[in-house]
Amino acid sequence: MRGMTAFSRPDGRKNDELRPVSFEADFAPNATGSVLVSFGDTRVICGASLEKRIPGWMRAQGVEGGWLTAEYSMLPYSTHDRKQRDSSRGRLDGRSVEIQRLIGRSLRAVMNLKKLPGYTLWIDCDVLQADGGTRTASITGAYLAARLAVQKLIDEGKLKENPFSDSVGAISVGIYKDNAVLDLPYVEDRDASVDFNVVMTGKGEYVEVQGTGEEATFSEEQLASLLALAKIGCKEISSMQTAFLSKRLLAGLGS
Repeated sequence: MRGMTAFSRPDGRKNDELRPVSFEADFAPNATGSVLVSFGDTRVICGASLEKRIPGWMRAQGVEGGWLTAEYSMLPYSTHDRKQRDSSRGRLDGRSVEIQRLIGRSLRAVMNLKKLPGYTLWIDCDVLQADGGTRTASITGAYLAARLAVQKLIDEGKLKENPFSDSVGAISVGIYKDNAVLDLPYVEDRDASVDFNVVMTGKGEYVEVQGTGEEATFSEEQLASLLALAKIGCKEISSMQTAFLSKRLLAGLGS
């Protein structure tokens, strides 16, 4: 599939090429673990904070272990036109609720919550700059922030073992000008006839696939091509996550 260049993408990338991806650790020093994740011009601060407390429903039902929950927001200046804060409206918009639930589900899919006894792991994803793919960047960075936070508690002797069984990352794919493309920036996402968000583990298993035709339909062949592209992207993201964490571990985070 590499080298599919039957048409020109706005930024000149190949159909199966990611935007430049980077991770910056400890961006929010007051969080237990934090990462600034960049997918091209999309930038998200992902912070993970561990609290020695579990939700009331877990105590009431006698559920063992801990919990993970996520919150997502777009800062007012993250988009071209100022976005009103949810606090100003007095409620979360439906999109924010959907995305933060997706982030939570994605991370819990690769966790054994019984290995997080008595703790709630809070994930906060704040979009600094939005240029498409904020939810996929958030999931990718949230895993790294959570892994850094967990490792800190392991090193301090507060946790016995790592509750994560695998990594998790996500990427967008879509049909843009009749071509299947990977990692859509805003200009492609806006005009795409089909739009998918795919969440996968480091082992290549699916966590969630969200896809829809934007006033259009798509064929089984197109679906297969989109999933193939997503697999390419998620595999590359997983490799980058592994390299990032390995470097942090060698820097003295622990083992």
